[in-house]
Amino acid sequence: MTHNSADLFDHSRFLSNTTQQPGIYQMFGADGAILYVGKAKNLKARLSSYFRKTGLTPKTQALVSRIARVEVTVTASETEALILEQNLIKSNRPPYNILLRDDKSYPYIFISSGEDYPRISFHRGAKKKRGDYFGPFPNVGAVKESLHFLQKTFRVRQCEDSVFKNRTRPCLQYQIKRCTAPCVEFISPADYKTDVYHTSLFLTGNADKLLGELADKMDVAAQELAFEKAAAYRDQITALRTVQSQQVIEEGNGDIDVIAAEMRASAICVHVLFIRQGRILGSRSFYPSATLAETPAEILAEFIPQFYLANTGREIPRELIVGSQLEEVDLLSAALQQAVGRQVLINHQVRSHRAQWLQMAATAAHQNLIAHINNKKNSLDRFVALQEALNLDDTPQRMECFDISHSSGELTVASCVVFDTSGPLKSDYRRFNIDGITPGDDYAAMEQALTRRYTRLQNGEGKLPDILLIDGGKGQLGKAKEVLAELGVQNVLLIGVAKGSTRKAGFETLFDGETGAEIVLPGDSPALHLIQHIRDESHRFAITGHKQRRDKKRKTSTLEDVPGIGANRRRELLRHFGGLHEVQNASINDLARVNGISQRLAEEIYAFFHND
Repeated sequence: MTHNSADLFDHSRFLSNTTQQPGIYQMFGADGAILYVGKAKNLKARLSSYFRKTGLTPKTQALVSRIARVEVTVTASETEALILEQNLIKSNRPPYNILLRDDKSYPYIFISSGEDYPRISFHRGAKKKRGDYFGPFPNVGAVKESLHFLQKTFRVRQCEDSVFKNRTRPCLQYQIKRCTAPCVEFISPADYKTDVYHTSLFLTGNADKLLGELADKMDVAAQELAFEKAAAYRDQITALRTVQSQQVIEEGNGDIDVIAAEMRASAICVHVLFIRQGRILGSRSFYPSATLAETPAEILAEFIPQFYLANTGREIPRELIVGSQLEEVDLLSAALQQAVGRQVLINHQVRSHRAQWLQMAATAAHQNLIAHINNKKNSLDRFVALQEALNLDDTPQRMECFDISHSSGELTVASCVVFDTSGPLKSDYRRFNIDGITPGDDYAAMEQALTRRYTRLQNGEGKLPDILLIDGGKGQLGKAKEVLAELGVQNVLLIGVAKGSTRKAGFETLFDGETGAEIVLPGDSPALHLIQHIRDESHRFAITGHKQRRDKKRKTSTLEDVPGIGANRRRELLRHFGGLHEVQNASINDLARVNGISQRLAEEIYAFFHND
């Protein structure tokens, strides 16, 4: 059904003849180019919503103003309409639909079978070779990182078969302990099979079983006085514990994608965590182009069908965990089920480790979107926007921001980060170890850091900034004003950045250092984005410095110094982690997994080494 109008689309006449059946609709501009593709359970009701007199968002109004023609296609069901919609979006790439630029199939790790010395390798494409496929991984980098880890840990060959069959002596990989030289039979097929088996256990998420077997082999080797062999098992345990401590592991064989969306003004980031066999294989951020969506839930409702249905080569997991409740979750689940031939669950209310995954995805989406907005290409524009927002005579050329970090008042570190019109100027970053103050006195810490910094600058050791940002409220701002006055620092605009009552990005409260008056910037202001960026960078730099100072102090402690840890528990800890350094770096949850270590004792061990 089509309607044309040379100057103005006659929506009333068009809607009077539109069906109420399910289907898809395509909107075209005056030049014949497709503008938008949508689907509807009731075409007439859905299309009528575009032409109401009030309640339309600015983006929808912009779309409607360009419509010259609308075509509809009736389908047998809403599920069929959803699938057709995604095919049309993929083939036509309308400017008002969410668009992804990712049609590649995902990579896998492949272990061959049917031979004495199987090969482990990277794989992408059709699964025609005989063997086991592990994945999918989010990108090639994640596969390479995993292969590198497996090569160091289990030393299974990764060379091409043509190279393997024609070797007469071991290659360099054997010399640097990355392979056991099966090409010249330096290892028996039985021992090599064990290494392949351990590799498969790791890739399928059976880390606890694998670690138990390695610990038993280490004990046996030690009892037989085969200390070199025991040390090799210890190194494998240490490597595996390090990887395990960096990931949230789910019991069982969960195949899940965790998806969260973040939006600011016209920018969008969707972050996907890929969970396979209960283990995080990696993650990936997507930055879709313009869309009519106004909320994260609407973004996900558009992203998910295009991500899984428009790319027939993409694997659909058994479950999706999403960061927002979707309105048409049953429809989307049915479409995914039809595409893959089995049930696909979609959840947004989760607990425990799944809630941790969702928080990880949401945090990554937030941080990556800020980084995407704050790239160097836009940096000068943001400085100009800040000039306009603050009514400055000239565009600022240099900004500094200070922040304070400590653990319950101990080992306080202050950071100073510097931005110019090209972005972060990391060569000018500075940290200050704060000593001689009352623990937890952030005012005194800020006073000491500012005094040390600007005394040096006044002595000609660097450049004064045009704008000085203080991460804190009016109290910190007042202290900074006193220091600058005492040192005779002039012509520096002082601004305080408080987190605001909600403590969320976009709701920061800014204060003028001269008058104390509040400065109000809209949440989508490029000037506010610049301030958020430099404030977040100062926070990161301060925390990193504090952790480094804390780690340096705790390295002098030993396991024997921990209260409540006797010989048996020390032995279990060292058996579990493989060494003292790994115990010191373990999380509370990792420590609590050790036999004989309760949750309370794990917290005490962690606090001892982390000075918390």
